[in-house]
Amino acid sequence: MASESIWQILGRLIRYAPKLYCADTLLWLFIAGLPVVPGVLIREFFNSLAQDAERFSFSESPWIWIALLLAVGLARVVAIFAGRITKTQHRFLMSALTRHNLLLALLKRPGAELSTSQKSSPGEVLNYFRDDASQIEDTVASTNEIFAEAVFAIVSMALLLSVNATMTWLVFTPLCAIALLVHRAEYRIKRYRRASRQATAQVTGLIAEMFTAVQAIKVAGTERGMLHELKRRGDRRQQLTIRDRLFTALLNSGFEGIVSIGTALILLLAAQNLQPLDTQSGLTVGDFALFVYYLSFITYFLAFAGSFLAVTQQSEVSFERMADLTSSGSFHQPAQDKALHALTSSHPLYLQPLVGSLPPLPISAQTITADSLRELRATGLTYCYPDSDSLQDGKAERGIHNISFTLKKGTLTVITGDVGAGKTTLLRVLLGLLSMQSGHLFWNDQPIHDPALFLVPPRAAYTPQIPQLFSVSLRENMLLGSPEKGRLKRAIAAAAFDRDLAAMPDGLETLIGTRGFRLSGGQKQRVAAARMLLRQPELLVFDDLSSALDIKTEQRLWERLFDSPLTPGYSPTCLVVSHRPALLARADQIIALKAGRMVSSG
Repeated sequence: MASESIWQILGRLIRYAPKLYCADTLLWLFIAGLPVVPGVLIREFFNSLAQDAERFSFSESPWIWIALLLAVGLARVVAIFAGRITKTQHRFLMSALTRHNLLLALLKRPGAELSTSQKSSPGEVLNYFRDDASQIEDTVASTNEIFAEAVFAIVSMALLLSVNATMTWLVFTPLCAIALLVHRAEYRIKRYRRASRQATAQVTGLIAEMFTAVQAIKVAGTERGMLHELKRRGDRRQQLTIRDRLFTALLNSGFEGIVSIGTALILLLAAQNLQPLDTQSGLTVGDFALFVYYLSFITYFLAFAGSFLAVTQQSEVSFERMADLTSSGSFHQPAQDKALHALTSSHPLYLQPLVGSLPPLPISAQTITADSLRELRATGLTYCYPDSDSLQDGKAERGIHNISFTLKKGTLTVITGDVGAGKTTLLRVLLGLLSMQSGHLFWNDQPIHDPALFLVPPRAAYTPQIPQLFSVSLRENMLLGSPEKGRLKRAIAAAAFDRDLAAMPDGLETLIGTRGFRLSGGQKQRVAAARMLLRQPELLVFDDLSSALDIKTEQRLWERLFDSPLTPGYSPTCLVVSHRPALLARADQIIALKAGRMVSSG
């Protein structure tokens, strides 16, 4: 766990909405505290039963007792309804903040990708957003409940001390036993919860992969095998979840058993000390009733405290899992602490369903002239994949090593080389999708400190080999919230997608399905190209854009891109990965890579 305690981490979440938290705490103080009032009335009632009728102080107005008890009960009902409203709002706010911060931390990772040490699939990651965020929500929401119960347990303790100090101090015996039990069970609590979460993530991950690879499964005829694997993972998840929940249930029953046995012993001792009302020593019937009534507040708090301590141990597991997911796979303490701070930091959440309450989308403005690309220079770019082997037998680590080049405005630079030469890695390091281990980048002689934030539209745009499309319409896939709808038609033509679009009955409203499965590989690439051309970036980066295109379509695409600009005066700088002779002949500069190193440039 981090260098700071779980209480410090929970404290940052609590401070996110202090007014709502305080209002909820106040209501829960009423919910937990109002039942304390009838105890005094019950004491007087039972004492009066042991006296003569003429000494019964409320004999002339018995309805006063009934009215007081009804008033207390009604006030508690109102507090419970109001408390449920504030509790629901606070719960939703905590889970929303946790999920927001987790998503933000993942998006801030280079290329928004998981580290190589985290092999979680997108389906498995959903388990973090669902189960782990809910676990943290439960823990934060329980803090003011345990606080309210603790306050009135202390009040009850004070009242019981006034009745009989010796028996009251015996109440601490179950508390010591509960604390010892939680301490001894801490390792198992965390281990069982961690195993249960991982097993659930494996099931959700496999389900997500099966839905996205239905065609491949059918073609391979492996339906039976996939179902068998799903059943195997489901059975393992069932076993581990049952073990986790059974152990938690055993702990809770142990807490309640310890408290119940302690309570029984205390009440037996109290019963032996019962004395008539006129006796100066011992307990009266009213004192005994008071003792029994208020003892329940303390015993409930003790059992609740034991369960709450167990829940905080499980929340530590949730925080650890999410920190590992977002901290670049690093298990060093500073990285863990930084990840935990990011998960619990304050960010505005727009949850009110009011018109105009949401902020406008942060659409980047067109690049100003002073920021227009004149020259992009890269020196000594180096990146080695963490899971690659070190230098041995004359073979270098997998990645790129000491690559330098310069891109001039309006030129076409082609990167070529064998499969595995490092072409895609070079592009990803240049754009900040992989964190360079050494090297420098300069935009018009000004250093680029964070390429992932700097080289974005309208400065730069990137189309990978397999573009990422969404299961919405073609129009929405191309615009992605952009207000530049007027250039959409020209961008489609420049990407050589106009003929394909004309053959679609629904045109731009065509739904392309999950990840664009209704489109061919070449259509996906040209839709992505139109999306990036729509924003007219200074630098266009293509990773083998024409790999899925026939020769004629490829020629038409490059001719329109270079010879017929979208708007007059628009002359983009292009960096392209390709091995096609036609594009190599058109290039102003060719960079040849081999085994991650630049072997020629010119």
